[in-house]
Amino acid sequence: MPKPRKRLAGAAGPAGPDNKGPAGKRTKTKNPVGASATMGNSSPEKTSASKNCGKNLSSYWLMKSEPESRLEKGVDVKFSIEDLQAQPKQTACWDGVRNYQARNFLRAMQLEQEAFFYHSNCKEPGIAGLVKIVKEAYPDHTQFEKNSPHYDPSSKEDNPKWSMVDVQFVRMMKRYITLAELKTHYQAHKTTGGPLKNMALFTRQRLSIQPLTPEEFDFILSLEEKEPS
Repeated sequence: MPKPRKRLAGAAGPAGPDNKGPAGKRTKTKNPVGASATMGNSSPEKTSASKNCGKNLSSYWLMKSEPESRLEKGVDVKFSIEDLQAQPKQTACWDGVRNYQARNFLRAMQLEQEAFFYHSNCKEPGIAGLVKIVKEAYPDHTQFEKNSPHYDPSSKEDNPKWSMVDVQFVRMMKRYITLAELKTHYQAHKTTGGPLKNMALFTRQRLSIQPLTPEEFDFILSLEEKEPS
């Protein structure tokens, strides 16, 4: 049965990383099916990108979703990290992405890779928690549903355009890492050559799905232990 619609805060508009725009939104409509919920409810106190540096550059991700109610074609596309926690086995499909580059990032995701759950298009945008990929890319059902805000009549079931993955809640951040705080570090790192100097949240801000380097991932995790600057 359909679950609360998860909104992919996909794209940010031209004015900044958290204005709405066409570049790939995400909404949650159903809880994940079948095997997607088979992973255990691991909630590690700390994770480090350094452990998996040898895999590939994009082993870590940032995924945007809207935590506040907003109607799109009569459907509330709200989906917060708390909504994910409330799903069966704390798992849900990440549907509604309608930007090709964001879709390709979804298709590149691998089991057990981790992502930051980012609250977008809200009063205080920022990173709320961690999730992991528990089912790799498969066709997004909402592209075929005429009542869905993400219906795409040009997509065919024998050749679907759009994909989604299943994600599972890992843990909340020890403190909420705001967009403003991240921007301060990004601007400083552009000068000093620090880990966030090329962060996609600021260089490719319209994308709802963004790759992170291990250095970016580890640096953001380290902010949990510090007072906001």
